[in-house]
Amino acid sequence: MAIKYCQSCHMLPYPSLLDTKSWEKGVLPNMGPRLGIFQYGFQTYPSFKNDRNLDSNFYPSKPLLNLNEWQNIIDYYVATSPDSLQKQERKYAIQSGLPLFTVQLPGFTYENPATTFVKINTDGFPYPLIISDAFKRNIYFFNRQLEIKDSVSSNGPIVGIDFSQKKMLVCNIGILNPNNGKSGKGQFINIASDGKMRADTNALFDNLRRPVQLTPADLNNDGKTDYVVCEFGNLIGALSWMENLGNNKFERHVLRAVPGAIKAYINDYNHDGRPDLWVLFAQGEEGIFLFTNKGHGNFESKEILRFPPAYGSSYFELADFNKDGYPDIVYTCGDNADYSPVLKPYHGVYIFLNDKSNHFEQRYFFPINGCYKAIAKDFDGDGDLDIATISFFADYAHQPEESFIYLKNKGNLDFQPYSFSEAKSGRWLTMDAGDIDGDGRMDLILGNFSLGATPDSTINWKHASPFLILKNTGK
Repeated sequence: MAIKYCQSCHMLPYPSLLDTKSWEKGVLPNMGPRLGIFQYGFQTYPSFKNDRNLDSNFYPSKPLLNLNEWQNIIDYYVATSPDSLQKQERKYAIQSGLPLFTVQLPGFTYENPATTFVKINTDGFPYPLIISDAFKRNIYFFNRQLEIKDSVSSNGPIVGIDFSQKKMLVCNIGILNPNNGKSGKGQFINIASDGKMRADTNALFDNLRRPVQLTPADLNNDGKTDYVVCEFGNLIGALSWMENLGNNKFERHVLRAVPGAIKAYINDYNHDGRPDLWVLFAQGEEGIFLFTNKGHGNFESKEILRFPPAYGSSYFELADFNKDGYPDIVYTCGDNADYSPVLKPYHGVYIFLNDKSNHFEQRYFFPINGCYKAIAKDFDGDGDLDIATISFFADYAHQPEESFIYLKNKGNLDFQPYSFSEAKSGRWLTMDAGDIDGDGRMDLILGNFSLGATPDSTINWKHASPFLILKNTGK
């Protein structure tokens, strides 16, 4: 029954992935409506059945299986799942202290910081540091002394900014919490004649379902800038590209009509002169997909890596770890806000090596509860890639230091983990790397989104810094 019905939408979830309570009280009641079951026994299952943003045929009009079969599925997962999940085990303990970085905090704090975007950008831009706060609905521009020099208001949370054009393209998610509405948009910010930042009055795109990334590229080689759009959505979403027809008109082409598109890279992997797409999907059928550009706006899709739906995929990067000229993948999973908010032993950062034909094999895993992002850079200048990671769902009660971990590459994919005491001074939702002061060293910025339940009620980030700088002091 599980193979027939649960595997019809995503990778078969084995009972061992979650504890019994999470299956019985969280996941299965939320899966019932997907199979047309809204009421079972004395329990009403949660659904978006009355959501006007969903098509009337989103849920099945009648149950796809009878109630005896549904009970069999419940019994299978409840009877064979563990009472609790194993704790994470690490090859190396996390060492206290960062040998390469010093901590810098801005000279101000404010109540309930909700930083949804941070960026270090020194490529000809007047301000090297940019952050966005979801609740204040402002984009702030800082100088190297961490002083606010300008700001632009927005009518929604900004979760991404593209700087590849002469002006900034901001990605406004619309409503941050899960929903199926079309309140997101993309909008340009320009530098006005007086040197101040000004937002365009008209959106480039609107009516987007919780967009998280907008990326420009000429996808059909017609000389005009098109855009790749990741609409994470909720129950519905899509990966699409907007074809530039000229005169500010665009035609939408859907590449994959499912929610969860969270990160895309444009990379001509086969060197045919046409830009291809590598995309991570983080809902339902979690995985990394390669969309090969066949020309004339047509793409061929292939699933490169596949992950169980309980993983909570959160980020990936392309990086060449073994220096063979082919992109490898560093991947994180750790989204833990849905139906099974328990610590999971498989959350963390992974490295998958490319066999030179885009088949990937896992060669490294470091467990981090709630891992949200990993940046692979040669931070210490020794010629190999190190990894900086953040966690938004760390085990704050027992090991808050895992909310930031620096993995120093010792060679042969062997990494030594480090953290620092100030890691627990914020809840890090976002991170970026760049040379903020122009000294040739790669620095880091961590963005603090202070809200949300944690397993340790003594932690309070109500009055905290919106971000933290890790200044690289290495050679």
